[in-house]
Order: sequence, then C-alpha cells, then structure tokens
Amino acid sequence: MNNANDWLKRPRHLITGGVLTLALVLGTAVLSARPEWQSVPDDHGALRLSFAHSGVRNCRDRTEEELAALPRNMRNAQLCDRRRAPVRIEMDIDGDTVYATDVFPTGLAGSGPSRVYERFELPAGDRRLALRLQDDPANSGFAFEAEFDISLSAGESIAVDFDASSGGFYIH
Repeated sequence: MNNANDWLKRPRHLITGGVLTLALVLGTAVLSARPEWQSVPDDHGALRLSFAHSGVRNCRDRTEEELAALPRNMRNAQLCDRRRAPVRIEMDIDGDTVYATDVFPTGLAGSGPSRVYERFELPAGDRRLALRLQDDPANSGFAFEAEFDISLSAGESIAVDFDASSGGFYIH
C-alpha cells in the first residue's frame, strides 16, 4: 500500500478543507475591520498614568551586641522590615488635582512595588501636568516632582511613567 499518494484519492476532502479554511480566513479579515471601535470619543484623547515603584523600608542599624550574637554569614549592618511604605502620588491637570492617593505595596507581606494605572479621557488640546510622588512617609514633602506641557490630539494616547533611577517622571 502506497501512503504517499493517498491524498490524491480524496479530492472532495481536500476541496472541503480548502473552502472551510478560506471561509475562516475571510471571516477573520472582515471581523478584524468591523465594527469600528474607538477607546475615546472623537474629540478626546487619553492620558495614562502607569508605573510601579517601591516605597522605602523601615530600617535600623544593629548594635555591636546584636551583630556579635549572629553567625558570620548573617551579620547585616541593618535590620529592615519586610513591608514597604505606601507611595503617595498626586497629579494635577491645568491646576486642578485629578488624582491623589496612597498606593499600598503589593504582595502578601507588602514587600512588592506599589502599582499605579489610571486612565483619564481629556478633550483634545494643550494641557499642563504637575506630578508629585512621595515614597518615604518619614520625610515631609515630595521626593519627586515634575511638570510637563503636553498637546493632546484627538484619539491620541499619552503615557506618564516613572523611573527613580532616571530622575523621576517622563512622558512617552
């Protein structure tokens, strides 16, 4: 029995498979273009505040007696709580505070970063953003502050991100 040419004996199956595959491809192409969908109204744009940042840990220096009582491989100069501090974030748009909250750390023990994701639909036009972040509640004031002038077009999406090692807030 020659299995190499068995497919030649089944043209009805091949034609049916080809027609079904073509119908599936065409159906997917039509449904990918329709219905038309926009995430914001025609004359608006989206501003997204999205980042993850870890608040500080509460640490203290160990005494010489505490260090001496520990095995050599466990002699860390500082003893830190596992839980991190919440991150305070505030955002003003054109002088009005639109977002102000304490974002608590993630994880069962509260040892993960604080994660922020907020979306604002704004009318198209020029805007002034002011952002403030505090990651250490022991310090008064904000550790990071930034102001940006943005021009938001209709249907455009602008993201505000944060990276402490790069100096703070940035737009992309």
